[in-house]
Amino acid sequence: MSTYLLNEIPEKLNALAVEGFHKPGSLTLASGAWIHAAGSFVLEAGVYPLKAHDQWVWLAVEKGNILLRWEGQELPLDTGSTCFLPGGFKACEITCEEDVRCLWIALEGPLSPLVVRKMGALLHQPLRQGGLPSQLYLAEQIVQVIVRHTGTADATYQLQHLLYGMIASHWGQPVAMDAMLSHEIAKVVDTLRANQYKDNLSLAEMAAISRMPMETFRKRFVAEVGMPPLSYVLHCKMERAKELLRDQNCSVREAGAAVGMQDPYHFSKQFKHIVGISPSAFMKQASVPSATIRGVTGKKKRRRRTEG
Repeated sequence: MSTYLLNEIPEKLNALAVEGFHKPGSLTLASGAWIHAAGSFVLEAGVYPLKAHDQWVWLAVEKGNILLRWEGQELPLDTGSTCFLPGGFKACEITCEEDVRCLWIALEGPLSPLVVRKMGALLHQPLRQGGLPSQLYLAEQIVQVIVRHTGTADATYQLQHLLYGMIASHWGQPVAMDAMLSHEIAKVVDTLRANQYKDNLSLAEMAAISRMPMETFRKRFVAEVGMPPLSYVLHCKMERAKELLRDQNCSVREAGAAVGMQDPYHFSKQFKHIVGISPSAFMKQASVPSATIRGVTGKKKRRRRTEG
């Protein structure tokens, strides 16, 4: 079996995969970024080589743990972790010691690099990221829709809506596991966003904003957003810090202070725990010139000219 992302499955190994391809409509094309393909796969323990691909691919682990090897680098991903795989001819494989289930979404379009950056990733190498439950929920919807309507433009607007929902969720905007956040929880989320996560609100302070008892607020927040309030705040703080380090040339100390972490050591420790590399290493990688998304296509064209 061979799919868009998985290469030929090695002998004696089993994999189950579903996928679909999207034919974007005219308005979707005009948006500049859209979903090219999406799918999911279940793998048993083993080593699985990945194919070269043109697009940036968002990969998420729904269940289990994998070790992603990319150009000699090792990136461990556990349940709920995500990363972007850059397009091009790069040696890449997945190793798993147990059964795992993963989702993937391939992006297309001239503005797709902007989407990748907006979702906190580097353009030239994979970077481990935590996925919000709402993002994984939306990704599941994308896979279901695209498999049902593969090769057509029948669901082009629905897919675009779901893609923008994933981006909004990543940036802490009110996107719930079901349609919309309640007024009480949305009020807390909006308060957190208003000052770019600089405040360090306690659980009690957030509950007070929602005008609910603290335990009631905590349970409601988990039910609607999919994770505890303080974990959600930490995720949003690190995404804001990545933006500051990459796009605004802040120092590590300045980025930490901007998200309410005055102690650079504490900030660096939390950043590395969440992102997988230190803030200074992230800054160094973010400054690397971005590889072209058309590496595969370009190489194929050169090969055709040589053969001709």
